[in-house]
Amino acid sequence: MKCRGFSLMSGGLDSQLAVRVLERAGAEVEAICFSSPFFSPDTAIQSAKALGIKLNVIDFTDDVISLIESPKHGFGGAMNPCIDCHSMMIRRAGELMVERGFDFIATGEVMGQRPMSQNKQSLGIVERDSGLKGRLVRPLSAKLLEPTIPEEDGLLDREKLLDIQGRGRDRQIQLAEEFGIVEYPSPAGGCKLTEEGFCRKLKDLKDHETLAERRLVELLAIGRRFRLPGGSSVILGRDRCDNALLKGEKGDVILAPVNCPGPTALVPSLKCEADLELAAELVCSYSKYDRLIGDIVVQIFPEGAAKAVPRPYVREKFKEFQIC
Repeated sequence: MKCRGFSLMSGGLDSQLAVRVLERAGAEVEAICFSSPFFSPDTAIQSAKALGIKLNVIDFTDDVISLIESPKHGFGGAMNPCIDCHSMMIRRAGELMVERGFDFIATGEVMGQRPMSQNKQSLGIVERDSGLKGRLVRPLSAKLLEPTIPEEDGLLDREKLLDIQGRGRDRQIQLAEEFGIVEYPSPAGGCKLTEEGFCRKLKDLKDHETLAERRLVELLAIGRRFRLPGGSSVILGRDRCDNALLKGEKGDVILAPVNCPGPTALVPSLKCEADLELAAELVCSYSKYDRLIGDIVVQIFPEGAAKAVPRPYVREKFKEFQIC
């Protein structure tokens, strides 16, 4: 009977190589990737298609938010609970492994490639916390680690697994040529929880409102963010694409200039009338107005009121309220 396993797929080179190495070692492989407002499955979808393997996409939003609220192993350089996040991903993948009767879960991790999250101790913590001891295969560094159950049972040919370690990429690039893998992103980036600006917005939301409302978390990826003196949050579109995405729901206020080009502003749960006045002035300060038109008129929804906002429009006034 052929060995079957799920391999976690980011879409990067290492995760693609892991699939090909596992196949060479005798396994039938499907991929798993995770989707949330903090990382997109798009690259994984493209890579799985290029590899010709089935991809299972798992919504990971609630999981990662719970980890941000209380990370057992703390954060990385920003608000990235990498060790806990990876353990949870593998645990979720393990649930599907049991459900489908597969033999193992694999990752594209390389020993020592990331000094904090891919050292031997961290790899051991992930294996322990995921509850998959003996079933977690790291095919690119397998010969540097203890044999897993599929290897001991002869389901995976350990001799065809690898012993890559360190931050160099020469062996991976050589393997990519051997396997015919030609498209892969750079190894850095991909998770918004490692980005300083995004994390400032995330911390502000966590401190002043809630991470439990998914829509508010998803809105973090859009526009500039301000926290006004009365406590209201303002999301200000940076361009037409942002403006189109800023749609209000019950309890929200939308503002947009009428007589000149400018940004749309979304105010989720307006706290006070004074903040509404400031939000209208903020919209004007980022608008492209002709001095000959007079004051900028701002339309306010859902009331539908049009308000002329008197000059001057001083953008610098709002710097102290800007989060990112």
